[in-house]
Amino acid sequence: MRVEVRLPQWGMGMTEGEVVLWLKEVGEPIAEGEELVEIETAKVNETLESPASGTLVEVLADVGAVVEVRGVLAVIETD
Repeated sequence: MRVEVRLPQWGMGMTEGEVVLWLKEVGEPIAEGEELVEIETAKVNETLESPASGTLVEVLADVGAVVEVRGVLAVIETD
């Protein structure tokens, strides 16, 4: 099953975030709750954790990309 990794809204005024660093590469396994990507918002830097265990199969937002809240960042294929 494919699981979309979406940018959450960490604060009331947050509308978007910038991808700073991917901590996993396409093809690598990842566990639910493991750190996946660093995001910079207007107020703070946050690390987004994986919503599922599986394999990172697609990154849709490269480093430097600005993504709207609830936008898809990546796709994980679950086992």
